[in-house]
Parts: sequence; structure tokens; C-alpha cells
Amino acid sequence: MSQPVGPPVPNWSARAAPPATAKSGRYVRIEPLDPARHARDLFEANAEDRDGSHWTYLFDEKPPTLEAYSAWVAKGAATQDPMFHAIVDLATGKAAGVAAYMRIDRNHGVIEVGHINFAPRLQRTRQATEAIYLMMARAFDELGYRRFEWKCDHLNAPSRAAALRFGFTFEGIFRQAIVYKGRNRDTAWYSIVDSEWPAIKAAFDAWLEPANFDAQGRQVKRLDELRAV
Repeated sequence: MSQPVGPPVPNWSARAAPPATAKSGRYVRIEPLDPARHARDLFEANAEDRDGSHWTYLFDEKPPTLEAYSAWVAKGAATQDPMFHAIVDLATGKAAGVAAYMRIDRNHGVIEVGHINFAPRLQRTRQATEAIYLMMARAFDELGYRRFEWKCDHLNAPSRAAALRFGFTFEGIFRQAIVYKGRNRDTAWYSIVDSEWPAIKAAFDAWLEPANFDAQGRQVKRLDELRAV
């Protein structure tokens, strides 16, 4: 008797690695992390996080000096997986955050966004949302990946809320998945798959339109409202 199997994936082939090139949107540009271009801007932006709380759930502690931060940037810039990007605000020309492609599985078309660290000036802004959108668009539209992942400490409530806001589906908790900073991490897993991307992309496009913001810069419709249309 035949056994059930998954649906076919016709003409599948391994995907390309993300290119080391910039990608621009309406508000931000994502570009490969570069110590000479980005270290000082990022250090100054992260100085606004005075107690270092934005680094609580990252693998490293906040570098205390420009020299230390530059060394952290240089280390990140030297790796291909994770592949770090700076988020550059087009209005100021300054980098104000980082995010990375990681766990890049070209054979199966799976890629994760992680190491996300947005300075206070970038958080909860159109620029922050567009940065994540650009990373998704590169993975799905340019490279043809099938699955885009988001993972975080299950205690990281802001990250978990962000994943849902961006349209990720919660898949469960991997217990005792990681030891970092001398403590346990149970990891919350989220994903978007390629069949879901067109509707999610359309919602991002509508949300990012200038007409979706009033004169004070407040959103008219939320992302989840636009996904429901």
C-alpha cells in the first residue's frame, strides 16, 4: 500500500545566496555591513539605548565604546552566514540598525532574518517596517526562497509581537534550544512561506504608502487590517 507524501515541487533547484548588494525602498536602504561606513553611525544611534536593554536578547552584550563597537561591526561584516546588513535611513543617510540573513539553506530554500537590533530612533517607524519588508522581498521575489523564518527567545515579548505584526505564523516553542549569556533560551519559531507572500507583500505595499499616514505621521490602517482586506 502506498504511503502519503508531500505535494510535488516541480523543477526545484538550489537557490542563490543573498547578494552583497544594497536594496533601496522608499524610506530606507539595506546594505551589507561595513565598518568604515556604518560603525560610527550605529554606535551613536545605539547610545540612545542608555541602559543597553535592547541587547538583552542578543547573543552579545552592548559594546561600551566606539572602538569595541567597531570591532563588533568588523566581526559581523566578515561572515557570510550570518550575513549582516545595515539599515540606512534615506532621510538622514545614517545607519540606525542592523539585521542579518542567517541559517541560509540554499538547497531547501529556507532563510532566516535575525540579529535584529534597531536603535531607539528606528524602532516603531516606517523605516523599521520597510527594512524587514526589503529583506523579505529579496528572499522571495529576487531569490525564490520558499520559507522565511523568524526566531527569538520565547520571553522576548516585543520580538514575538513584531513577528505577528509582520505576518509570520507562530509554529511553536523549541525547549532548551540554546544556551547564551549563561542562561537557557526556549526558542519561539515563526515563518512565512512563499504561498503566503503575495498577500503579505500587498499589505506591506499598502501600509508603506505615504497616504497611509496622517500629517503627524500616524498610521491610518494597521498591517493586520490590510492583510485582512
